[in-house]
Amino acid sequence: MRVVILGSGRGSNAEAILKTQQAGRLGRAQVVQIFSDKADARILELGPIFNVAARFIEPGPFRTKFDDVSEARYLEEIRQLAPGLIVLAGFMRILKPRFIDAFPMKIINLHPSLLPSFPGLDAIGQAWRRGVKVTGCTVHYVTAEVDGGPIIDQSVVRVDETDTLATLEAKMHEAEHALLPAVIARLGG
Repeated sequence: MRVVILGSGRGSNAEAILKTQQAGRLGRAQVVQIFSDKADARILELGPIFNVAARFIEPGPFRTKFDDVSEARYLEEIRQLAPGLIVLAGFMRILKPRFIDAFPMKIINLHPSLLPSFPGLDAIGQAWRRGVKVTGCTVHYVTAEVDGGPIIDQSVVRVDETDTLATLEAKMHEAEHALLPAVIARLGG
């Protein structure tokens, strides 16, 4: 199964996926392309390291979504790759229905909470401020409802009395780096 990764930042989850692939543990899934909406995103540096094409595509003038021209450009580029799965790994744009409908039940997202709790931005901070004793991460299919698509899998992270927001974030990233590649391997067969 051909996999495309979309990311906006440092790419720690993409790196976990690529390391799993490099170790031969991603099943039949194969990352064929990384795209970023940020020209200086570290995720783009992962391409040459892991021998995967990585490319910036201009996202348009809006901060949280594509304009119509940029959306069409992304759709064209991704369609040409014929992916079986599109992975949002720290991709900080909300996809519009046209994009989602072009790849029905082929787009997955990793969210740093046990959805449906704490959807949206700053989920770890939301959980921390609420004082939960258990949080975690969720991989779900992307639908028009932000962080509301069908849940594929979740990983639980305990919040210990000695945790700080920084230690909780580190524990969450560790859980994410295990969960997302495992889900991709399972979906890839």
